[in-house]
Amino acid sequence: MSLILEVCVDSIESALAAVEAGADRLELCSNLGLGGGTTPSIGLFKAIRKAAPTVPIMVMIRPRTGDFVYTEAEFEVMVEDTRCFRENGVQGVVFGVLTPDGDVDVTRTQRLVLEALPLQVCFHRAFDMTRDARNAWHQLSKIDGLTRILTRQALHSGQLIPRFTLLPSGQGITIASANSLNVLKDLLDLTKDQDTRIEILPGSGINSSTVGALCQALLPHGLREVHMSGGHWVDGASIWRRDGMGMGIGGAGEWGIWRTNGSAVCAVKDIINSFADSQA
Repeated sequence: MSLILEVCVDSIESALAAVEAGADRLELCSNLGLGGGTTPSIGLFKAIRKAAPTVPIMVMIRPRTGDFVYTEAEFEVMVEDTRCFRENGVQGVVFGVLTPDGDVDVTRTQRLVLEALPLQVCFHRAFDMTRDARNAWHQLSKIDGLTRILTRQALHSGQLIPRFTLLPSGQGITIASANSLNVLKDLLDLTKDQDTRIEILPGSGINSSTVGALCQALLPHGLREVHMSGGHWVDGASIWRRDGMGMGIGGAGEWGIWRTNGSAVCAVKDIINSFADSQA
């Protein structure tokens, strides 16, 4: 069985680069390089759908950067954005809502899922910000209509793993946290044991140096899809730049543009395809 590769993008240029490199699905955001992404425009979605009509698009529903505890006004914006994208033919939506105490806001999550149905629904990395990831998983597993959970951290033996990352070393791949892959195994096994329809979607730190170890460890536990960005800052086209002036971003992003690196996506796609071929 082929693994699905989802690539998050925030422009039509990045979307086309990802699709050409082999992305099976897109997660569409705005401001991806700044604070993890926010809700994109309907215009951007329509432009990408026109340019790549056969590729499924999941749209981020996030009214601002920062935490995932929203005011009532912000939440109503999320509901309206979900409705607008559903009516415009998106494949699914991606969101996450938490309580001030760090739990899943079940009531608001259920409302957004109901608004989105029959679309696919992904609970994004707000999951990583919960105080108890195992409890968060159980809360989400009881919500009918939820399709997948995107995560880079999880729970093992009652402790939050700060980050899921694989690091290259001279001897191949080492794991930044000794429990990182065990955590993802636990979540995948929970999904199988509880007979839920929720997929676990590992993301963050996925590249050609890390995805092989990820697949090797997690395919026996039911891994079906992976998520990556492959993004980096490139220099903008402005030749004349006013000294001391900017938009307040700073660093490479002040005059730069966030773009998906097609070569990075292609390299990951080749590796996950090799695992699918070996299991055929």
